[in-house]
Amino acid sequence: MKRSAGVLLHPTCLPSAHGIGDLGPTAHAYLDWLAAAGVGFWQILPLNPPGPGHSPYSATSTFAGNPLLINPDFLLDEGLLKDTDLADLPTFPEAWVDFALAAAWKRELLGKAFARFRSDPGHLAGELEAFQSFNQSWLDDYAVFAALKTAHDGAPWYAWPVELARREPGALDQWCADHEGEIGFETFAQLLFHRQWNAIREHAADVGVGILGDVPIFVAHDSADVWAHPELFLMDEAREPTVVAGVPPDYFSPTGQLWGNPLYDWPRMAEDGYAWWIDRLRQTLATVDLVRLDHFRGFAAYWEVPASADVATNGRWVPGPGRHFFDAISEALGGLPFVAEDLGEITDDVVVLRDQLGLPGMAVLHFGFSPEPRSSFIPYAHHRNLVVYTGTHDNNTTLGWYLEDATDGERELVRSYTGGDGSDVSWDLIRLVMASVADLAVVPHQDLANLGGDCRMNTPAVADGNWTFRITPWMLDGGIRDRLAAMIATYGRNR
Repeated sequence: MKRSAGVLLHPTCLPSAHGIGDLGPTAHAYLDWLAAAGVGFWQILPLNPPGPGHSPYSATSTFAGNPLLINPDFLLDEGLLKDTDLADLPTFPEAWVDFALAAAWKRELLGKAFARFRSDPGHLAGELEAFQSFNQSWLDDYAVFAALKTAHDGAPWYAWPVELARREPGALDQWCADHEGEIGFETFAQLLFHRQWNAIREHAADVGVGILGDVPIFVAHDSADVWAHPELFLMDEAREPTVVAGVPPDYFSPTGQLWGNPLYDWPRMAEDGYAWWIDRLRQTLATVDLVRLDHFRGFAAYWEVPASADVATNGRWVPGPGRHFFDAISEALGGLPFVAEDLGEITDDVVVLRDQLGLPGMAVLHFGFSPEPRSSFIPYAHHRNLVVYTGTHDNNTTLGWYLEDATDGERELVRSYTGGDGSDVSWDLIRLVMASVADLAVVPHQDLANLGGDCRMNTPAVADGNWTFRITPWMLDGGIRDRLAAMIATYGRNR
């Protein structure tokens, strides 16, 4: 990476008239806003369709795009919707996402767009055929899975009739034949998502802003991936996980975090050269320029918890696929365009793997101000091959951290280190990340707007109330942009 700056904001957080940020005009305007500030990377969270809890890290497919991100105004421009379709716009909250209301509205509009397409396919018929052909390795399974899930009122696949849960050919073929329209709708929605996202990618390239994406190491049990490929996971004959993923006690939880994702059968994956992973990463890199590998330490060793456990404390470390996995990925993809999310309990084997691969790691300033012992995240300990953050999507906002979470000793060291009095702590820490020797400095948009803890994106180990944050127009004020631009220029981070 070259020396540059990034801003972290998921597209769902953008302003929009349709209840949730999407890939419409405000996303394109946001790219222009970033470019005008000299920002080199827009960092986003996974773009996949979220499952229960709305977390993009617990998606129903690791290949598919989130239909909630499809912008209706662009469908209007293309004749797939009419003005009358948008006339009964619900009253959405401006500063947060009401997922249930937004999902119902978007699905109604997409249904109308699909009906209009079926009556007059036009030029989209050829696009759809090409899209299906190019993405057949995942698209067919996902479309059937999504249609089945809707038909079963959102129930997880392992609660469906056993013949459908187990993908028995006769029963599944018959169901597909009886529900061709529902499956076609899901396929069509994926085409619309990818068309709109490709337009974002083209705009980003035009203004010189790279997209930094995110790949969670694990996938949800209730996903098209596990339903279609149970042989790749450690599961019993009933297709229930025998062990699940989590992390031991950490900064976020004294009992650890029990994520519940099924764990990979790494020896089985190695037999075909990690083909599923190669397909997954190739698909992601077709949508972004650089990928953050979430929970990188799991490739060195992962925390395995019995599926019957209620908390994560009774787990154990199990060796991951290590260097062999990344050699296969590098050979298939022609390189490793990744950032290693190496936070948490990091042992020597994780550091060795990261350094052997030459991947940049991460540093978070919120973790950098422990008075004794001093943290390796404090700015004077940074190095070039690093991505440094004020905080991530899992952290409190900087203002929230300083006021609510930091100890007296941490606050005192922040004031001493920055030479400030804490009254402008968000921008004090923004200055520190921009001044860092680290190649890439990333700031959540909440910190640019000096927002408090009620505006954080996610609280790990807390199930409810996450992922709903949205920026409002004042948070895109020209004064904020110009202040960021000046700081980027001062510290040599222009694109």
